[in-house]
Amino acid sequence: MEIFCDLHIHSRFSRACSSKISVKNLEIGAREKGIHLLGTGDFTHEKWLNEIKNSTEEEDGILKTKNGFSFLLTGEVSNIFFQNGKQRRIHSLIIAPSIDVVEQIRYELLKKGNLNYDGRPTFGMSCIELADIIFSVSEDCIIIPAHCMTPWYGIFGSKSGFDSVEECYEEYTKKIFALETGLSATPDMLWRISSLDKFNLVSFSDAHSIGNIGRECVILDLKKLTYKNIVQAIKENKIKTIEFYAEEGKYHYDGHRFCNVCLSPKEAIRLNNICPVCKKPLTIGVAHRVEELADREEGFVPKNCMEFKKLVPLKKLIAAILNIGEYTKKVNGIYSDLIKNFGSEFDVLLKVEENDLCKVAGEKITKWIIKNRDGKIKVKPGYDGVYGKIVIEDSVDEEKQSFLSGFIQNN
Repeated sequence: MEIFCDLHIHSRFSRACSSKISVKNLEIGAREKGIHLLGTGDFTHEKWLNEIKNSTEEEDGILKTKNGFSFLLTGEVSNIFFQNGKQRRIHSLIIAPSIDVVEQIRYELLKKGNLNYDGRPTFGMSCIELADIIFSVSEDCIIIPAHCMTPWYGIFGSKSGFDSVEECYEEYTKKIFALETGLSATPDMLWRISSLDKFNLVSFSDAHSIGNIGRECVILDLKKLTYKNIVQAIKENKIKTIEFYAEEGKYHYDGHRFCNVCLSPKEAIRLNNICPVCKKPLTIGVAHRVEELADREEGFVPKNCMEFKKLVPLKKLIAAILNIGEYTKKVNGIYSDLIKNFGSEFDVLLKVEENDLCKVAGEKITKWIIKNRDGKIKVKPGYDGVYGKIVIEDSVDEEKQSFLSGFIQNN
């Protein structure tokens, strides 16, 4: 059976996350999206863990609600530490096989810091120390470097990351078998870095609200939904992913949000990575960082590579088509009609016939849903914490894609 799973989310107890996140609301939101398996997120937080335990029953490493929806125990940890003469800031996704293991992890992590001030706790220890704790509790746990290319908290981030997994994890590298691409990167970007060939690539939403569940996800083909089968599928790279357009991510290009400066890697290099407005160093984005680490040409495709598909989330697409806010009454109304008629967002985006869509959504919206399905969406790149913008035009003047090209040429 085909399982759509999103294993990196957060609870209402994490900083800057929606207060509406509950186990019940996550289930409702996931079913609407077409997600069959969610990570719990934030299993280190006592109140959230208690809510999870009180709302589910555990079987084969999977937590089931009374309505039969499935969760997997996950949490994200932030490590801020010095290694090799540089401050590092790394986020790691941890996946655990049981409540008992989570309780043991919490017991060990409590020795290192406070677990209840934030659903994503921060520690001063290295990723090596974190790995030692997690794998000492259970060899069945998984550690996945989260959003691996983002500037501030990715393992390869331009601001505080490393140049290799080996540099970060040293002897524990052999236990790291997957990397999370993050919203600002897609697998084909990371295929250009040959040192990453030994790691499989996964994509999850890092959702801070119900509406963002499933904006990136992994598709598994399993005979039975168990913890062991999920781990095996990821280890053997028997997965497909749904990806954000990398340009949509808020750290794809270089720039300064407060200076309203967004630059391609080539433009930034031409300016010595200095902002043309404030004259301070730019925030170097994912596209630039890939260029620094890449030893293959753009377009390289490895043998036996995973399949992935880029999709703009449905509400975001409708809002862009109508040129109105994503959370407006009109967008919600059209979205609700589509879900009511066709079952889930992924059914709408991937499966429903064009003629059937047109009867509910009209010709224009249907046209762009099909363009989305076919990978024919243009995006003005995000930068320095600003999400990219969907371009709803039949043809796009490529020169307009660069926000400051004219400025640069004249200065």
